[in-house]
Amino acid sequence: MARLFSPRPPPSEDLFYETYYSLSQQYPLLLLLLVIVLVGLLALLAVAWASGRELASDPGFLTTMLCGLGGFSLLLGLASREQRLQRWTRPLSGLVWAALLALGLGFLFTGGVVSAWDQVSFFLFVIFTVYAMLPLGMRDAAAAGLASSLSHLLVLGLYLGLQPDSQPALLPQLAANAVLFLCGNVAGAYHKALMERALRATFREALSSLHSRRRLDTEKKHQEHLLLSILPAYLAREMKAEIMARLQAGQGSRPESTNNFHSLYVKRHQGVSVLYADIVGFTRLASECSPKELVLMLNELFGKFDQIAKEHECMRIKILGDCYYCVSGLPLSLPDHAINCVRMGLDMCRAIRKLRAATGVDINMRVGVHSGSVLCGVIGLQKWQYDVWSHDVTLANHMEASGVPGRVHITGATLALLAGAYAVEDAAMEHGDPYLRELGEPTYLVIDPRAEEEDEKGTAGRLLSSLEGPKMRPSLLMTRYLESWGAAKPFAHLSHVESPVSTSTPLPEKALSSFSPQWSLDRSRTPRGLDDELDTGDAKFFQVIEQLNSQKQWKQSEDFNPLTLYFREKEMEKEYRLSALPAFKYYAACTFLVFFSNFIIQMLVTNRSSYRQHQTALSGLPMCPSRLPTSPGSSLGPCLSSASPPGVLKEPKLMGAISFFIFFFTLLVLARQNEYYCRLDFLWKKKLRQEQEETETMENLTRLLLENVLPAHVAPQFIGQNRRNEDLYHQSYECVCVLFASVPDFKEFYSESSINHEGLECLRLLNEIIADFDELLSKPKFSGVEKIKTICSTYMAATGLNATSGQDAQQDAEQSCSHLGTMVEFAVALGSKLDVINKHSFNNFRLRVGLNHGPVVAGVIGAQKPQYDIWGNTVNVASRMESTGVLGKIQVTEETACALQSLGYTCYSRGIIKVKGKGQLCTYFLNTDLTRTGPPSATLG
Repeated sequence: MARLFSPRPPPSEDLFYETYYSLSQQYPLLLLLLVIVLVGLLALLAVAWASGRELASDPGFLTTMLCGLGGFSLLLGLASREQRLQRWTRPLSGLVWAALLALGLGFLFTGGVVSAWDQVSFFLFVIFTVYAMLPLGMRDAAAAGLASSLSHLLVLGLYLGLQPDSQPALLPQLAANAVLFLCGNVAGAYHKALMERALRATFREALSSLHSRRRLDTEKKHQEHLLLSILPAYLAREMKAEIMARLQAGQGSRPESTNNFHSLYVKRHQGVSVLYADIVGFTRLASECSPKELVLMLNELFGKFDQIAKEHECMRIKILGDCYYCVSGLPLSLPDHAINCVRMGLDMCRAIRKLRAATGVDINMRVGVHSGSVLCGVIGLQKWQYDVWSHDVTLANHMEASGVPGRVHITGATLALLAGAYAVEDAAMEHGDPYLRELGEPTYLVIDPRAEEEDEKGTAGRLLSSLEGPKMRPSLLMTRYLESWGAAKPFAHLSHVESPVSTSTPLPEKALSSFSPQWSLDRSRTPRGLDDELDTGDAKFFQVIEQLNSQKQWKQSEDFNPLTLYFREKEMEKEYRLSALPAFKYYAACTFLVFFSNFIIQMLVTNRSSYRQHQTALSGLPMCPSRLPTSPGSSLGPCLSSASPPGVLKEPKLMGAISFFIFFFTLLVLARQNEYYCRLDFLWKKKLRQEQEETETMENLTRLLLENVLPAHVAPQFIGQNRRNEDLYHQSYECVCVLFASVPDFKEFYSESSINHEGLECLRLLNEIIADFDELLSKPKFSGVEKIKTICSTYMAATGLNATSGQDAQQDAEQSCSHLGTMVEFAVALGSKLDVINKHSFNNFRLRVGLNHGPVVAGVIGAQKPQYDIWGNTVNVASRMESTGVLGKIQVTEETACALQSLGYTCYSRGIIKVKGKGQLCTYFLNTDLTRTGPPSATLG
């Protein structure tokens, strides 16, 4: 019994539940009760007139009926305006109850002789409707129900107790009435408790569904922002569909397909221009920077370049160290793509000139532009980065490498598309790139018309005087200046969609007061709990109330049949019918109580002959003689009065029929409402489960997307936005092993002809190579290997990035570099994968690998397309180890060879080679048969 009376909800939920309870549940029932009473009064009048009774001859009955019709019509008019006068709900309910009680008492003394069973059915109706149809709390309803019961018992007991002839049978009948009223109170309380329990469960399911839906919307925004931050929209839709299929397939590597190839998301675009830009002198400057300064400097520089790219309708493709390259004409074709790239290149050079003039740091910009066609898309399974491939991309890269600092180097194809927009001069080919010399095509340098107009010396003097002085370190001086550019932080846009609360729209005060008076009277009680989903009064909550409104649902619903309330989906209807009824035991208990009460009543009023005889004196004419008197003075008036039929209110058969139909209709409405809320609760729970599953899928998708951009140990820094995103993510490591593994033969293999669909089939094979390489990362032994990026047919990865900063310095050398062995095994596994691909594709590709280890700086830069990367001399040397290496071998530096020897690997010397930017270096080849020696040997040979 105690479980039925659920505790009061927490204060954070009260206001919303009261609004919901009034608007969707009790308010329509109050109106329905008034309509039922008015219809019942009209039915009584109709029955009285149809039975041949003269209404004018019974002024008490007529007056009572007319007063009842007038009073309840007035109450119905007031209740119709209740939606605007929410604060008068309870006083109005009290008036309705008082009017019903007054009407019942009026019925007692109208229409004939008063008996002990008069109007028991009407008072039982009042008692039950107090619980079921008036918006009263349990205590108020119980008080009104008991008051209604006692009023009938006391009034009849006092009135009939003064009549000696009715005293013998009065007490048993009053006792029967008391049992019936007690049963009505208990049944009404049962109904009210069960309905409130069901309503609260439905209300909580609605809130949970709302919260789940908002979380789902938030996750959709998260993954949409994440996906669009790394991929164009048209490509993001295709890849999102495959990721969803992969998640639904059970986190498999990929969904089953009809062929053995990985999905390829690459398309050819004609009429584009490619821009490569490199910051000359940045490597030397970066060596003087702290990790924080380096990441901030790169983010500010490339953030500025992203702004310039956006202004000139260019799309940044990738950041390679301090190299920036972008394309104009993707994904939509643009007629001015060549002019866009040239303008962007000039603006980049201008920004660097201003930077150099303001700080005195010796850096410059070298830009190359070429126009043609490209294949664009993504390859591989992990760390997707939108990329472009074609001979035209290679040519643009060489244009940058052979360009002149501060100038934009363009090809003849680009010049033809400029249509005289810029003056140019011939570039000196005798000192140009061998690749360009082999092509034998003239190239040009664009003359910037604004370069001569700029007063760089004046700018330098003004800016230097505003800083802390010329004695500051160049790197710090440059960092201070770059901070004034105000580039956005990576994933800064996600902070606006991180929380469901931040996306809520508060309602104005006037709108809130129209729903409930407490909104305007006591706003200090505005909820701050309940999972925080409603702490500003979100308008969506009131949309949920509208969805829960039974009247509107009965009229029109997408889920229910408006007549039968059956679910429109047959499977859902079948599932509902097979579901358990949680409150069945309570209904069974209430039914038992009703039958038990009926048994007691029958025992009290049955087998009392004297009482039945007393009833027959009341109904017959015992006071009249058998013959009518003939004398003129005889009294005929009392007999004639007794001979007239009693009023409708005293006719048991008529009142029984009317009461039966009123009760039947009332209970039918309540049963229909109860059925509706049971079905609605079932529907909310089902939808909630579906939304929770979808939300979980979206959360997994968001996590996969973010981990596809960032390493697993870095992603938590941005997911959930626990931090304010005030600082850029940067981390320094003392011992990181960097790998560059390339397939140089692919450059000769790649061709653009109609046979291979303009190079598309060549990229399909490259996609298979990179995807197979990526599959190795899912193996437990390679869990410490982090893929950084792919650069055409070159694969870049690193180990040691998941260690805590400063932890390596506290460990001995052998432990701190133990992950080098993992990288060596990974490199060998890459070669094995390539051998399998060669076997199936009838090719003879070979891998060229370079390894180096040492300190690096890691960070996330770029607001438009955030990118995780590592920088430092270790990375540069590792790249040189690959580019100067030998096919089929792993080349390492002397320091790395010593570290590998300490781990049991064998290295042999290659000798002294020339390394660009590093001079003469002694390098070593690693013995890759994976047979380690016993104790480390004394020499590397």
